[in-house]
Amino acid sequence: MTSTTADVPNLRIGLGYDSHRLGPGGPLRIGGIDVPAEVHAIGHSDADVLLHAITDGLLGALCAGDIGRLFPDTAAENADRDSRDFLLAALEKVNQRGMGIVNLDCVILAERPKMAPHIDAMRTHIAAMLGIDPSQVGIKAKTGEGVGEIGTGQSIATRVVVLLAGISAAN
Repeated sequence: MTSTTADVPNLRIGLGYDSHRLGPGGPLRIGGIDVPAEVHAIGHSDADVLLHAITDGLLGALCAGDIGRLFPDTAAENADRDSRDFLLAALEKVNQRGMGIVNLDCVILAERPKMAPHIDAMRTHIAAMLGIDPSQVGIKAKTGEGVGEIGTGQSIATRVVVLLAGISAAN
């Protein structure tokens, strides 16, 4: 049996990932907020690994490239740039395609600092940026249990799954 586009629900899943090395001196910008820490993420922009992964998840769901194509780290205008700019540009593409965010499922991989005290603030901030309810933003944190670059506190990473639903049949 062959199906046509009209037969298939207009759902899109995107996977986002990002990682950055950590260096001395804080705070650590993650999820659009500053988390008190003795480390910060090193990157061309503000190195917000969570917003970068969400941006890539949104773009991936649309088959619209990735954050590096839209905002190359070779471009001077992206130096120290606020990652919220990247996220809002991806959200604009979602809206232009007639899609809406169903939910985000995010995992922060970091040995330190402890993320649990900051997760609710991250969820609220991300939801406000995306124009969705905080109940649509899931965030959990895992340590590296002393294994690898994450476990030894040398780096931080995030993984995000995004589910989009269309409000029209056009993709």
